[in-house]
Amino acid sequence: MPAHGYPKLRAHPHLIGNYGSAWQNQHNDFVTFPGPIIMTSNCMTEPQPTYRNRMFTSGPAGWLGLRHIADDDFSRVVQTAHALPGFAASEPERTITVGFGRQAVLGVADKVIDAVKSGALNHFFLIGGCDGWEQGRNYYTEFAEAVPRDSMILTLGCAKYRFNKQEFGTEAGLPRLLDVGQCNDAYSALVIAQALAGAFKCGVNELPLSLIISWFEQKAVAVFLSLLALGVRNVRLGPTLPGFLTPALLDVLVSRFGVQPITTADSDLKAALQRRAA
Repeated sequence: MPAHGYPKLRAHPHLIGNYGSAWQNQHNDFVTFPGPIIMTSNCMTEPQPTYRNRMFTSGPAGWLGLRHIADDDFSRVVQTAHALPGFAASEPERTITVGFGRQAVLGVADKVIDAVKSGALNHFFLIGGCDGWEQGRNYYTEFAEAVPRDSMILTLGCAKYRFNKQEFGTEAGLPRLLDVGQCNDAYSALVIAQALAGAFKCGVNELPLSLIISWFEQKAVAVFLSLLALGVRNVRLGPTLPGFLTPALLDVLVSRFGVQPITTADSDLKAALQRRAA
C-alpha cells in the first residue's frame, strides 16, 4: 500500500505503485492480478485455488503449502513472474498522493498555521483505522465526502481505501486529504496534533480536531489505548464497539474520555462542527 512513498523504492522506475485496495478484498484483487504475489504480514487470508500456486510468503507471514522466501532469495518469484502472462493492456493511469508523515506535514507547518489563522482552514478530521467486512463501514466514505471545504482530512490505515481515490482538492494551497500512512503511523498523526497544539498554545483536546476511528482487531485496540494514555478525548469509534467492552468499561470510556460510538455520518459531522463553533 505505501511502498511507493519510500525513496529507495521509488528510485526504481519499474516499481509502479499501488494495486488493489483493502486487505479484505484480496480474494478479488489477487484473482485479477496476473503475476506472483508475496505476502509479508498478518493481513493474509486463506489463499484461493485460483492464485495460490503463484503466491509466496516472506518474513513473519506463512501458510501451509505455500512457498516461503528465506534469506532474501527472490529468484523463484522472478521465475514465476517471467512465466506468467502479465496484463494484456494498460489501464488509464491514476495517481494517489501519499507521503504525508509527520516530517512532511511539519515541514509545512507554518502554512497550515497561517491557513488556520486566516480562516481558510477551520477544522481537522482524522478519519481512518482498520477496515473490514462488517456492514456499516460506508459510514467513513459518507463522512469524508460530507466534510466541508474549510476542513482538512488526515487519514491512515486501510480504512483510507473507503475514500482515498476521491478528489478532495486543495485549500489555501494545501491538499485537503493527507495520507499519513499505515495503522502503525498513528504515531505520526499524534505528533502532528501535538505540534499544532504547541503552535496554538493549547492542548490536543482544545484543537479544532475530530477523530473518527474505525477498528477491526487487536492492533487497532492497541492504537486506541495509546490515544487514551495520552489523554485524547472525544474519539468517535465504530462501526461497532469491541465485544469485550462491558457496560461498566464503556461507562468508564464515556465518562473519563468522552468516547462515543458512531451513529450516522450526517449527525456525527453536525455534532463535530457544533463543537467547533462552541
